Amino acid sequence: MKKYIIAIDQGTTSTRCAVFDKQARLLAIRHKEHRQIMPHAGWVEHDALEIWNNVLDLIPECLQEASASVNEIIAVGITNQRETSVVWDKTTGLPVYNAIVWQDTRTADFMAAFETTHGAENLQKRLGLPANPYFSASKLCWILENVPGARQKAEAGTLLFGTIDTWLIWKLTEGLHITDVTNASRTFLMNIKTLTWDDNMLKAFDIPRQVLPEIRPSSEVYGEISHPVLKGVPIAGNLGDQHAALFGQCCFSPGEAKNTYGTGCFMLMNTGNEAIFSQNGLLTTLAYQVKNQPAVYALEGSVAIAGALVQWLRDNLGIIRASEEVEELASRVENNGGVYFVPAFSGLFAPYWRSDARGVIVGMTRFSNAGHIARAALEATAYQTADVFEAMRKDSGVTLSSLKVDGGMVRNRLLMQFQADILNIPVLRPMIDETTALGAAFAAGLTTGFWSGFDELKRTWQAREQWLPAMNAQTRQDLLDGWHKAITRSYDWV
Repeated sequence: MKKYIIAIDQGTTSTRCAVFDKQARLLAIRHKEHRQIMPHAGWVEHDALEIWNNVLDLIPECLQEASASVNEIIAVGITNQRETSVVWDKTTGLPVYNAIVWQDTRTADFMAAFETTHGAENLQKRLGLPANPYFSASKLCWILENVPGARQKAEAGTLLFGTIDTWLIWKLTEGLHITDVTNASRTFLMNIKTLTWDDNMLKAFDIPRQVLPEIRPSSEVYGEISHPVLKGVPIAGNLGDQHAALFGQCCFSPGEAKNTYGTGCFMLMNTGNEAIFSQNGLLTTLAYQVKNQPAVYALEGSVAIAGALVQWLRDNLGIIRASEEVEELASRVENNGGVYFVPAFSGLFAPYWRSDARGVIVGMTRFSNAGHIARAALEATAYQTADVFEAMRKDSGVTLSSLKVDGGMVRNRLLMQFQADILNIPVLRPMIDETTALGAAFAAGLTTGFWSGFDELKRTWQAREQWLPAMNAQTRQDLLDGWHKAITRSYDWV
């Protein structure tokens, strides 16, 4: 009897493995952190083999916690940190270099020059994206140009490229080289209209086509796992993490949106079968594609630093010992005391796209204390979300009546209340916070018949908590004015 679905959620700071039943209940979840490798300022890397070994450790632990056997698993869904790029030798199965993470900015100058040569408007219409080191193409290009022998091996057909989903699927199946439309849409190499690798971009980056995976729908049986850890179980779902969260939040209709508060912060709005090209600094991306159905598009606002700022307060500044302590520290003060924290550690993402920006704390006086800095750090996430929210309203013509939220930071009630206040709409937290893993499970379960369709999935969604706005309009506007003034102080540092 096939009773369960496993989701592998490979994130920026840790890997999770989760088991869900047919009622979309979370029966077990295990996680394991991996190292953040930072060899130079602006460089961020991961060890792809460490991530792979963590997956192998987590799957049996999760099965044991759920009291489930391999024979009871109908399928596996995978979701992953996007844009993070791995290049490996297909004969040895070993990476030729560390995975270059989405936060990495080593190719900023290269991408600025690329935009000048190819034109921002042309790139947006072709790819839906701005020229930015965030995306995978320049990371792949850097490896081909800087790792000895990499280009020659790529042209000889012995190197393979992928985002983390592709790497894990290749390892689990011992040779299946695929990705899905959502991950492919973040490479800066996929044509947003045709959903195929774009010949002009491959030529512009000088990337041999044979290194790239095959692009497939997000919900489809790709093949069976051959590794002993889940031998014979089909892999049937694959989405980038933010797209999986949209899917897990059941945002299946145009105009529905979610915001995920993780290492970064990502708001996605379903725009249906039409790609809307932003005039306000948002990305046009794929929401998902179910096998034999048209692709569904989304507008996305990506914020680089959200939860990572709390980690910075803990690890670099030392004003808290654990991330959970930030709420209590911030609660010691009534307001931010005029302090604003712009966390542009690796530049600003949506809607500004300023890779020359760097982090600033402004508005401090002798009155300012650790509580004000903690509060300003939390408020920064809400302000950045408000900027994306306003850009989304302008582009789509849709004013959201509520916002579904997920990710680790939604447990911070001070932040969630401030988010509702600064957006002036209700903020809804679902019963299951692990919506990214749930979205991967939904994708795998749809195509294998575990769930009958979107209507059955929507019946599983319930709100656990909601926060209602309670701030007066003048206070809200004054705070936003202060934030936008602070943003300008972060420009032109690089």
